[in-house]
Amino acid sequence: MSNADQEAFWGSDAGDKWVAMQDRMDRLLQPVLDLVLVAANLPQGARVLDIGSGTGASVAAAASLVGPLGHVSGVDISDPMLALAKTRLQDHPNAANLKADAQIHPFMAQSFDAMISRFGIMFFADTTAAFANIARGLVPGAPLTFAAWGHAAKNPYFMRAAAAATQVFGPMEKVDRTLPGPFAFEDANRIIPMLKAAGLVDVTCRPVELCLTPPGDLDDFTALLCEIGPADRALRQFEATAEDRARLREALRAQMGEFAGANGIRVPALINLYQARTAA
Repeated sequence: MSNADQEAFWGSDAGDKWVAMQDRMDRLLQPVLDLVLVAANLPQGARVLDIGSGTGASVAAAASLVGPLGHVSGVDISDPMLALAKTRLQDHPNAANLKADAQIHPFMAQSFDAMISRFGIMFFADTTAAFANIARGLVPGAPLTFAAWGHAAKNPYFMRAAAAATQVFGPMEKVDRTLPGPFAFEDANRIIPMLKAAGLVDVTCRPVELCLTPPGDLDDFTALLCEIGPADRALRQFEATAEDRARLREALRAQMGEFAGANGIRVPALINLYQARTAA
């Protein structure tokens, strides 16, 4: 089973939008990347596999940590994102990008010492098959460290944007959060058995509270929300006019206003930090 649907999605407007918003999204999600890299504790000289590496921010950061004797391979299925990542990584000779579906790609056995991911693992059609395949590319005892969104109710970046959209347009199409998507890993009790079935050991999930750090002011943030996430989905679903978009921006300002302060915008978030190892 492949992830052709996800490849088509991220290779189209979704990938193009992320590329266009790359700097803003990287700054928004920097605390999540920091969380992953601190927990992964990558040593100098390590060979690292970065799953769902997108436009390359995590690859570049990891490459700096492992140093010139190490190497980081970023894997993604989005042509637009990988094109930007290639440009961004020109000054990192110890980093490379690979277009591949990590669920089925024939990774060379024991060619990586560690795996990391910032929000790149929630989109597999078959989670157990994907991690079993990834594990074959890792050395025995290799650590896996990856972040996923925690429970939706604890993530106002999504839920308040959805509330604003509902206020303006009415009820939106229901989303099954167990399917591939942002919240596929929100329930650790459902996910951990899948990871163990893939042959991973010492599997844990630690919920971590942090704040997302969108750049700019509230107007900048509402503009970003209208490009990526539930607000964007509502604009497309309801074929919104310019007037509709303006009304949505006002509703978003009302929903998100309390997170704006003297130090900029800080949006509370709950992140599930998963860690595991391949069998020794």
